[in-house]
Amino acid sequence: MNHYIPNQLVPDTAVSVAGLTSYIQQLLEPDEQLRQVWVTGEVSSASKYPSGLFFTLQDPEAKATISCVVWKSQLNKLMQLPVQGEQLIILGSIRVYPQRGQYQLIVWQALPAGEGLQALRYRQLRLRLEAEGLFDPERKRSLPTHPQTIAVVTSPQAAAWGDIQRTLKQRYPGLHVLFSPALVQGEQAPLSILAAIERVERDGRAEVLILSRGGGAVEELTCFNDERVVKAIANCSIPVITGIGHQRDESLADLVADAYAHTPTAAAEQAVPELATLYAEHRERIEALNEAVNEQLQTSLSQLQRLKNSLRRLPIDRQIRQEKQGIAWKRQQLVQVTTQHLQHASQHTQMLRQKLTTLDPQSVLARGYAVVRQQDGAIARSTDGLELGQELQIQLNKGQIKVKVSEIIDTKE
Repeated sequence: MNHYIPNQLVPDTAVSVAGLTSYIQQLLEPDEQLRQVWVTGEVSSASKYPSGLFFTLQDPEAKATISCVVWKSQLNKLMQLPVQGEQLIILGSIRVYPQRGQYQLIVWQALPAGEGLQALRYRQLRLRLEAEGLFDPERKRSLPTHPQTIAVVTSPQAAAWGDIQRTLKQRYPGLHVLFSPALVQGEQAPLSILAAIERVERDGRAEVLILSRGGGAVEELTCFNDERVVKAIANCSIPVITGIGHQRDESLADLVADAYAHTPTAAAEQAVPELATLYAEHRERIEALNEAVNEQLQTSLSQLQRLKNSLRRLPIDRQIRQEKQGIAWKRQQLVQVTTQHLQHASQHTQMLRQKLTTLDPQSVLARGYAVVRQQDGAIARSTDGLELGQELQIQLNKGQIKVKVSEIIDTKE
């Protein structure tokens, strides 16, 4: 049976399939929300082709799926490759294909979701803090050997607080313990821990700080991987020991602390020595010292006895003769050295005497020379400046005479 539809009932707004899909494409692809959208879901299927990786992302609870593709050029940039059954967080953009009447999510990045996402964030934060040098061994400070005051940051309801109190009391009676309460799990825990550490620093009495809590599920310990807590430990003015949970992987707080233990009790044991052990070690040192002194005393007594025996075997007159011979030899050496020095000094004196004799003016006069002086005592060395009738004084080897210049004979040519 054919149904007849009058032409007047067909609307003028009817569009073709191509027009409809083109309209949908224009609606979806330019949309800012869809050009860069994060989508979370479970990978239900995945197939790899030369052009790229095609997979389906589904929401099991809502029974919804979306087709996704990672082009070959983008595969190596993904943090997590899509594998069937895994939860992922996808970053991509919507693309409409008019030929197939379908839309698809073009994937740029894929991250693990759930616990996998937490692990990824943990690794990224750890690498960044490590690059900043917060975990360098050179930054870690040594713990005080015998602290008198210790601060503890933990929850007052936690079993860790009781374990630490008992351990400190048993190991080091009389120790002063400052308690700075804090939340150690939940969203408010990081800020609470920061405030507790700040209280300890403001107080100024503690020589070491224990940050602790008992064991628990991994998600309950996330506050100790919080960047704010890690940097508060790094910037703390006193050494910090962490005792967080039981045997497990290290937290970032453990890595930045000056020392860490896997339990609160072990952290308390690291903070203070055990007085009983110290006393035993002190007694051992005293005994070792007494043994060393006695051994040295016995060695000295034995050496003294050997010297006494040697003296008994050596007659006293023989010792005296040996000493006299030694003294005579030393005397002979001294006389020889002194004689040599005296001879050298005499020769040097004679040489100086000869030089002085040669330079003595009186010796020159003795050889027939004379010294002519003017009235002012100045020696006349030439006729320059002399005048007729001028009185001069002539010094001879023996005596002096006064003369007058009667003639000046110039020897210059």
